[in-house]
Amino acid sequence: MTHRAGAHRAAAHRAGETTSPRSGLTAVSTALLAMSRHLEVRDVLKTIVASARELLDAEYAALGVPDDHGGFAQFVVDGVSDEQWKAIGPLPRQHGILAAMLHGADTERLADVRKDPRFEGWPAAHPEMSDFLGLPIRDGDDVIGALFLANKRCPKPDGACGFTEDDEELLGMLAQHAAIALTNARLYERSRELTIAEERSRLAHELHDAVSQKLFSLRLTAQAAAALVDRDPARAKGELQQVAALAAEAADELRAAVVELRPAALDEDGLIATLRTQIQVMDRAHTARVTFHSGGVRALPAAQEEALLRVAQEALHNALRHSGAAHVDVVLEKSGQGARLRVTDDGSGFDPKTVRRAGRHLGLVSMRDRAGGAGGRLTVESAPGKGTTIEMEVPGG
Repeated sequence: MTHRAGAHRAAAHRAGETTSPRSGLTAVSTALLAMSRHLEVRDVLKTIVASARELLDAEYAALGVPDDHGGFAQFVVDGVSDEQWKAIGPLPRQHGILAAMLHGADTERLADVRKDPRFEGWPAAHPEMSDFLGLPIRDGDDVIGALFLANKRCPKPDGACGFTEDDEELLGMLAQHAAIALTNARLYERSRELTIAEERSRLAHELHDAVSQKLFSLRLTAQAAAALVDRDPARAKGELQQVAALAAEAADELRAAVVELRPAALDEDGLIATLRTQIQVMDRAHTARVTFHSGGVRALPAAQEEALLRVAQEALHNALRHSGAAHVDVVLEKSGQGARLRVTDDGSGFDPKTVRRAGRHLGLVSMRDRAGGAGGRLTVESAPGKGTTIEMEVPGG
């Protein structure tokens, strides 16, 4: 322990403060482990901000990731309610103290941020802040974010900042680990983007093969109908009906592929809105009635939301392509801290054991893998002539 750290703790003791159970090395270790536990960028940002605010006992904390246009690609806050954040308005721009964090190399520790000459004000709904501690998050020579804390919860002598040099050191250590966690999360998301690109390429090949086969059959059938129209009108009529059926199948293939290839937009719209939109499209594209109900589901970790969406898409694909169902119902409901997805159809059903023995999985292996990868579980109930219910449950965050 340094002399300065010991003096600081002694002063805190004289001021009547008590040591929190989460203070010290254990709290730092917990914060660093929490940072490394998440793979999604936004989850990492939230964890960094919450950890910094708790460890340094501040009223407010924020972390901004800059974009290339003078603003922030992401800006995460802790200590501000959702209602307050909505009232504050659009994301801040890179100016004043925020710009100093992103374009300078120095830590800023201020007794009253409002009296700093670089301070340019804030929106009416913004909470009042005085003492301030901020520093850049660096990856080598690049600034990849900035971490801010305000309003230290402690007695403050007139004109003095509540944040100390010890706080600076601790925040600097957090920022170093935050840079590692954030870089790893970005690499993970890049890897996932590449996987999605590969999946889209595979789907494009499948679409090409499926639609090409349909169009080839359609062309041959149309040629047969043209040859028969004079000498056997009845057979020609039957061939033309087959042309219409093949054309409808090709259209279904195209519509379904468009839905599957469309970006999920989970970040912008959330799971419920994304599911509802895609199910409305499927309801219009297919003769079967496709319905959706949801209730009580809160935002989930990104990996769980994506897994739920993909399992719902796969289950819908099976029901609409293979089961001959007249009605498919999708339900997403709250289950403890997590959620439960249920996709039910009134189609032909199947024997899951027979399907496995025949080597035809109907996407069940993929769905189970997705559920397991998100920490959830998948169950399948089906029997010939009894329809199918696929249920997936995830634990939440």
